[in-house]
Amino acid sequence: MPSFPKLAFTAVLICFLSTAALAEQLTVTFIQTNDIDKFEGSGERGGFARLNAVVRAERAKGGHVVYGHAGDMISPSLLSGLDKGEHTIMLTNLVPPDAFTPGNHEYDFGPEVFLKRMAEAKFPLIAANLRGADGKPIAGFADTLMIERGPIKIGIVGLTSDESYHASSPGNLKITDALEAGLAKAKELRAAGADFVVALTHSGHAQDRAMYDSRLFDLIMTGHDQDLLINYDGRTAMMESYEQADFVTIADIAFDISEKDGKRVVKWHPSFRIIDTKDVTPDPETKAKTDELAQMLAQELDVAIGTTTTALDSRRATVRTGEAAMGNLVADALKEAVEADIAITNGGGLRGNKEYPAGHAITRKDVLTELPFGNRTMKLQVTGATILSALENGFSEIEDGGGRFPQVSGLKVEYDPKKPKGARVVSVEANGQPLDTNAKYTIATNDFMANGGDGYVMFREARPLLTVRDAKLMANDVMAYVREHKTISPEVEGRIVRK
Repeated sequence: MPSFPKLAFTAVLICFLSTAALAEQLTVTFIQTNDIDKFEGSGERGGFARLNAVVRAERAKGGHVVYGHAGDMISPSLLSGLDKGEHTIMLTNLVPPDAFTPGNHEYDFGPEVFLKRMAEAKFPLIAANLRGADGKPIAGFADTLMIERGPIKIGIVGLTSDESYHASSPGNLKITDALEAGLAKAKELRAAGADFVVALTHSGHAQDRAMYDSRLFDLIMTGHDQDLLINYDGRTAMMESYEQADFVTIADIAFDISEKDGKRVVKWHPSFRIIDTKDVTPDPETKAKTDELAQMLAQELDVAIGTTTTALDSRRATVRTGEAAMGNLVADALKEAVEADIAITNGGGLRGNKEYPAGHAITRKDVLTELPFGNRTMKLQVTGATILSALENGFSEIEDGGGRFPQVSGLKVEYDPKKPKGARVVSVEANGQPLDTNAKYTIATNDFMANGGDGYVMFREARPLLTVRDAKLMANDVMAYVREHKTISPEVEGRIVRK
């Protein structure tokens, strides 16, 4: 065995020990949530009480924690339709995130409500691509944050959804390209000394992928697509937590800080966890608040929102076999809500199976009784040929009282049930003009039909202008329509004529 001089060995040992003394290890736990607007969750999973319990438990361990919220909170839940998301801010304030960036649903009630809700937040707000109507930063918002956890400097870029102009109602607020803003700010954070750069973003798959491929971010915490997602390729990590806090994604990032040739060297490696909140005991403080909200919601549902001067009939035999005043009310509300050319909704989606006399005071409970499925209002771009195909499908099961029978707005249709299926439509007018099978129209419908439900498979190929992830609840849209008009008079008026 070769031998070393004792002096040389001692020098090597001292050098090794000095280098080791400079090295430092620590772990930072990154918790992420996104797309949570229902205070109660889905029932057995999710909701604010379980989410807050998860965060409290992680913070109680005494380590380094960064909790990021990637947006979509104040809408479109049923209770948000009543209080414009006030309760979601209150529940989040109980266990506040370290950073929050707005999603498109934060703008659902317009810029004034958005600014009011954000002013109520007791947590940091960041959005590098958001400015006020005057082009200046919004009070309370920053583009980025630099958070220190031990010796590690963590830079976080906030990016709101740049799809909000067609997916929501930001009004005169200015939202620029999220990817462009994000990449620029990531470079600035790195230049300012950030050891680890995070994108907290409410963005779609394409932008997420571009951020990932840029290598300017170490971790991307994203929302909007409502995926349960974890990805890591050895250089960049990305995660998303589905929706409603049904699951919570966590990345435990182990950092190794050392010095080489007089320069600081930071290496890191992630370990991921997915918490299924079905197994989480709700946070008691938050649970007490959500129980109060549930009781309040039950009371609010009996509140009258308008009056009908005409009789409404939602009986099964009515809405599945012909034009119905109740069907016209719902279709008109959907059309107006998304400013579409026409609307088509399936009669089987109306489930009240009852009659309302003229003069009836319509309550929120009435609307939810008619629309109990939690469907959302979607807006599609279709051709006249697609509309014709959809109508043929709608009349294809009239002999059996099929739920696909169409209730419409903006259309006048004649059909002959004695003709073969697929050839029963005799004529169609769209807003007073003959339907042009080659022309493009915008149509309001529900997410069930847009996904091909009740045989409406032709809608699967339509261009979505408002997708399910951006859409509001049908029930809320109908409530808003009745509340806005106060007195309504829907009646059977020849929109669908049987020959």
